[in-house]
Amino acid sequence: LYLRRYRTGRRVAAVGSEVRLGDAASPTRPGDGETARASSFVHGGTQLANDVYLVRHGEVDPVDAGLTEQGVHQAYTYGLQLADQCRNGERVVIRHAGTDRTSQTADHLVRGLVDGADRAGREIGLVEPAPMAEFANFRFVGPDGPDDLTEVFRRHYATATERAATDGQPLWLLELDRFWQLQISGGDPIAAWLSLPFLHVEPSSMVVRRMWVGIGRLGDTYPGARLVLITHSGPMRAFAMAALGYDPSEPYNLEHVRARILRGRTDAIISYRNRYQEICVPSIADLPVWNTVETWQPPQREDAST
Repeated sequence: LYLRRYRTGRRVAAVGSEVRLGDAASPTRPGDGETARASSFVHGGTQLANDVYLVRHGEVDPVDAGLTEQGVHQAYTYGLQLADQCRNGERVVIRHAGTDRTSQTADHLVRGLVDGADRAGREIGLVEPAPMAEFANFRFVGPDGPDDLTEVFRRHYATATERAATDGQPLWLLELDRFWQLQISGGDPIAAWLSLPFLHVEPSSMVVRRMWVGIGRLGDTYPGARLVLITHSGPMRAFAMAALGYDPSEPYNLEHVRARILRGRTDAIISYRNRYQEICVPSIADLPVWNTVETWQPPQREDAST
């Protein structure tokens, strides 16, 4: 961003007040402390096409995978603070990954958003929460087909336990057990997913790709709206990693990765934990389509003599 200011002949000193709309360390501060006016402008007056928040769900009960009381409080508080940052008449679109923990987070966030808007005397054009497959957790392919990794483990835990010491274990069960052994031992299974070639797990690059597809669809449908997308830690880390170039580590419950989509939808500023990166918004139609058959050939150059 500093180089961009310098190259366009603008004053570098202005960047601090106009671009660094600080992502505070607190996991429940959706507006990052900026004023409502500042949140809708960046680059010295350039309007945003959309302001996107990828939000992690609230704290989860390990028994039933629903929200704990703390998780409910986290979601409600996030909604209250989001209402403080919204402008009067602003449209807010809420979508979630479709799992119980993300849908419950969306419901309690909406409750806080409505209460906060009433207290502030603001009118907010709320688009009711709905599931959206593009923001689902990364999927694991077991014998029942692709599904949320947590749900697959819950269904096949007994099978994995019974066959843990046997030979001839199918690859899908081996990979499922490997992932959850990392989880149980206190390791970081998401870091393994981001770096190891699991053959039964959706690759992180495909997760980032479909998330950009979803953001593009919502942006076309709701231009200028604030998009609050409640998802899981894995997709959030993959999305941030694709922009920042490194794994920024696990987000807290109700922490967010923010994407400011600039007017024209060709550029965006991705921010997470006070790190900012300007990127080109990927054109999905121009991205390669991968398959298991190697068909790519180098382009043929025209003969210089013709």
